[in-house]
Amino acid sequence: MSWNTIAYAVSERVATITLNRPDRMNAINDDLPRELAEAVRRADDDDDVHAIILQGAGRAFCAGYDLKEYAEGDRQNVYTQSMPWDPMIDYRLMKANTDAFSTLWRCYKPTIAKVHGFAVAGGSDIALCCDLIVMADDARIGYPPTRVWGCPSTGMWVHRLGAQQAKRMLFTGDLIDGPEAVRIGLALESVPVDQLDERVTALAARMSGVPKNQLMMQKLMINQAIDAQGMQNTQMVATLFDGITRHSPEGLWFKELSERVGFKEAVRKRDSGEPLGPGSN
Repeated sequence: MSWNTIAYAVSERVATITLNRPDRMNAINDDLPRELAEAVRRADDDDDVHAIILQGAGRAFCAGYDLKEYAEGDRQNVYTQSMPWDPMIDYRLMKANTDAFSTLWRCYKPTIAKVHGFAVAGGSDIALCCDLIVMADDARIGYPPTRVWGCPSTGMWVHRLGAQQAKRMLFTGDLIDGPEAVRIGLALESVPVDQLDERVTALAARMSGVPKNQLMMQKLMINQAIDAQGMQNTQMVATLFDGITRHSPEGLWFKELSERVGFKEAVRKRDSGEPLGPGSN
């Protein structure tokens, strides 16, 4: 199979899926969610694979949705419709992405996110859908679009962190480094970046010696507890709210700002702590 946004390899009973848009810091475009889901399903169906590593090529794990394409660009109004907007058109589009990322959680084999550089916004959605997260000490993870123009559609923050820490992350949109992610229970481990490959490889190798049926049973048993918390409902509400954030007065303001001054300056404004929304410069 040929991929536009993904690289795929299998070695020693471990599948490695690489987000492969390094020139855009592996930012999410139209192809990436579908290809990621296809790669996960391929690994899940492969009897030779016992564990899955997800990583990013180049300088980052994933820098989120390609804002240059979707905020500064998006002339076809894919993610911001013209008014009046149809919430169900947006929901169907974003739910497809939510479901694609969630294949990492739903598949029967252990998944490990190997995070270096940045896992931000939609990139954190992807990382949080993995069973385990191992970060470089200097990596950064978070969801800055909760400040304006976004709600994490996979809804995993509360299920992984509990209400208070999830609120702390999503009320501020702050990014945290590897050691802090471990402290609050978001990441399993944080290591120096030059030890990240070795540590994740060793962890996957340890799992790969376990029979697939054993791994499957443990994952299903643990995941059902999260399902019982209402994860499906969380994702439905989060995905719907994500569309609302992009069509609210503040969301339309951010889209117009991105088109007018470019997404880098719009993101600087978003993350600065200055007041946001209509009436702001």
